[in-house]
Amino acid sequence: MSKEILYVVDAVSNEKNVGKDLIFEAVETALAMATRKRFGMHMDVRVTVDRNTGDYKTFRRWQVVDDEDPEFESPERQILISYAQNRGLQAQVGEYVEEPIESVEFGRIAAQTAKQVIVAKVREAEREKLVSGYRNRVGQLLMGTVKRADHKGVVMDLGDNAEAFIPKEEMIPRERAQVSARIRGYLKEIREDQRGPQIIVSRTDVNFLVELMRLEVPEINQEMIEIMGAARDPGQRAKIAVRTNLPNVDPVGACVGMRGSRIQTVTRELNEERVDIVLWDEDIATYVMNAMAPAEVLSIVVDEENKAMDIGVDADRLSQAIGKGGQNVRLASELTGWTLNVMSVEEAEAKNAAEQRAILELFISKLDVDEEVATILVDEGFSTLEEVAYVALDEFLAIEAFDQEIVEELRDRARNALLTQAIAQDSTLPAGNLLDMNQMTEELAYELAKHGVRTMEDLAEQSVDELMEISGLDENAAADLIMAARAPWFADAQQ
Repeated sequence: MSKEILYVVDAVSNEKNVGKDLIFEAVETALAMATRKRFGMHMDVRVTVDRNTGDYKTFRRWQVVDDEDPEFESPERQILISYAQNRGLQAQVGEYVEEPIESVEFGRIAAQTAKQVIVAKVREAEREKLVSGYRNRVGQLLMGTVKRADHKGVVMDLGDNAEAFIPKEEMIPRERAQVSARIRGYLKEIREDQRGPQIIVSRTDVNFLVELMRLEVPEINQEMIEIMGAARDPGQRAKIAVRTNLPNVDPVGACVGMRGSRIQTVTRELNEERVDIVLWDEDIATYVMNAMAPAEVLSIVVDEENKAMDIGVDADRLSQAIGKGGQNVRLASELTGWTLNVMSVEEAEAKNAAEQRAILELFISKLDVDEEVATILVDEGFSTLEEVAYVALDEFLAIEAFDQEIVEELRDRARNALLTQAIAQDSTLPAGNLLDMNQMTEELAYELAKHGVRTMEDLAEQSVDELMEISGLDENAAADLIMAARAPWFADAQQ
């Protein structure tokens, strides 16, 4: 039997051109399966074959688990650590203990099983060998022919027995792949599954568009033009932003090509997907205006804190600016990284006026100033109390209508208003009427505030047991404190 094993290993290794270790592992797996069929399918078996002599030994093994482990499931494959120690077996939790058992012969059944395992492992090894050449090509374009297409996706023949798979969700919507037709795709990943490594290709990934542009526009690979971003709605529309690194190169014109030749090639590859070439600009407002094309932007209000913009367009062109199903504004937003709110110029002006009025009233109320002073602050670009309180002094003094005395007074008022807001919002601080109670100590007031009892009214609503639990007071002291807090109730009732 030992010689027969060595003969099988040599023969298969030479025939399939794979390493002997792989074949030995297959034989060991086959012998383990044959052993389980003979003694019990639920048991865990390990077989070792001597690589030089072909002799083999068989062991039954158990995984050691903690006595309190809730994951303990099968005494056929697991053993409690206390039981293992009682049997004199030395092992830690998570390790395996094993005992030798009778080995089965490498007969007809074992040989058939070994053959099946060997074939499976050889296929796995061959696939890994084919795929390994593509691992360093993730992120690149692949060209192949359609070998098979069904409801699950498309199988690409890459040549040299290599295949790639385009899942259905990675195919451009409404695109039909004809068998034997040439097809391109973006190598997205090497996915590991039960059948071994698989080359996954995408035609919907935004990087597919980027790589196609690199392929068709030599200036991009020569670093004369740089791609700054891209957004896609696969099969319908896409936007790609470019800029030039040389002053005499027109990035948009280069990408479009003579009479649109370059962009048309890309569009055909994308199943007639419309591609807008957008000129990138360092100024974000200008960049957004370019990204919104073909819509003409008439006004923009920038909210840098929330990274959002209100975009005003002509009311007659509002539907064009938004696009079918919000497509145009969605792609522009994705391309620029900003939240874009598109509306008519009239709506934008009304919204801006309302926001300006709200800021004006905030300053009038919180800074205790008249409308004239508040209007100056708004006109100078101030929109929050924080800006008034902490903007650079030199920048504040540059306002002609204000002298240093007025500026310092405004800054002090803004800081006091912010402090008042912070105190009001801090639920852990006790209110003044709680601190002023006769039987109240400052330490006790702060402890009560931590538990949501901030005011004398809050205290009046507590029960004796609740107050004892919060404060640690005895029953009489807690009752007296609650009655003192309720005193205003009785006074109101008498009146």
